[in-house]
Amino acid sequence: MANNQEGFNFSTLVTAIHQVDENMAAQAGRAVNVSLTLRNWMIGAYIVKYELNGSDRADYGDKLLSELAKRLTGINVSNCNRRQLYRYLRFYRLYPQIVGTLSAQLKTMLPADLHGIEKVGTPSPQLKIPPEKLVYRLSYSHLELIVDLDDPLKRTFYEIECIRGNWSVRELKRQIGSLYYERSELSENKEKLAELVQSGTEKSEPKLAVRDPYVFEFLGIKSCEAMRESDLEDQLLNELQDFLLELGHGFCFETRQKRILIGDTHGFVDLVFYHRILKCHVLVELKVESINHENLGQFNTYVSWYRKNMMADGDKPPVGILLCTQKDHALVEYALAGMDNHLFVSKYQLELPRKEEIQKFLEEKIREVGE
Repeated sequence: MANNQEGFNFSTLVTAIHQVDENMAAQAGRAVNVSLTLRNWMIGAYIVKYELNGSDRADYGDKLLSELAKRLTGINVSNCNRRQLYRYLRFYRLYPQIVGTLSAQLKTMLPADLHGIEKVGTPSPQLKIPPEKLVYRLSYSHLELIVDLDDPLKRTFYEIECIRGNWSVRELKRQIGSLYYERSELSENKEKLAELVQSGTEKSEPKLAVRDPYVFEFLGIKSCEAMRESDLEDQLLNELQDFLLELGHGFCFETRQKRILIGDTHGFVDLVFYHRILKCHVLVELKVESINHENLGQFNTYVSWYRKNMMADGDKPPVGILLCTQKDHALVEYALAGMDNHLFVSKYQLELPRKEEIQKFLEEKIREVGE
């Protein structure tokens, strides 16, 4: 398009630049994800080599992964806790065929004497996905969810469906959780079920691929620097932060996009304040959608996590403010996280902004942003 001099006008200039941006972002996202996948696979390969031939392996025995995790974390090697190291080991054993995707340079880094490796249940050769497709079409976060599955046929099923539907990581997790594989086995019309599932799935967007928490760690980027929401959410959070600080009721800003890890799941709290009068943390979460049980449940979990892990001596239990918006309507809910409601109302609500006050502010800002 850009080479057609006669038809090259301002509109085609914008289109051409947009296409270049999209293509380069997609290439960058793929390159980072491929590097991360191969890095984790090679970590697994080296652990296997050590288990087979390490001269001092008897000194560590069952404590190998714990000791290795401690040493690697101490020298700032990202995402190498014990559980992750076990996954890399399992990843290598489940997908030995990935060796065929390594460049000549990477192959020189690979242990040369890896043979006779135990392979955890793999499907028949006819069902195997070519390793290039696994590495280039699925991110490591996709593969990690699949690696956690014990049934080799189930793993292959989700590999195929995820690649075919270009699923996002969240969509893959949702489909596994909704027992799509099991429902497919029970369904008389499997093709019809597959059509229905694929038609309503969330697709993976190249520009969003680098938001993956594993990618943040791999690139040495702090999540608060890279974890950006939509433009609307971002603008509202900027305004909301200033609004709460200007209320003068004791809000002290701590951080934005606070990353927390609950089990294997990463969460991000939009805004975190400390209230010097109430002597408690105040968590603020903004959702540009209507309120639902999932939002409330997730946010209550965050508040509970703060209560268990972040309270210092003398602190009161944390409280959360969940803000949900839909078009020009705003709804505010307080997340109590198991606190006695009467106690909350009598001691907390006197100092925290009233729901009506926040709702009015949000609705005004939504209209301003919309205009």
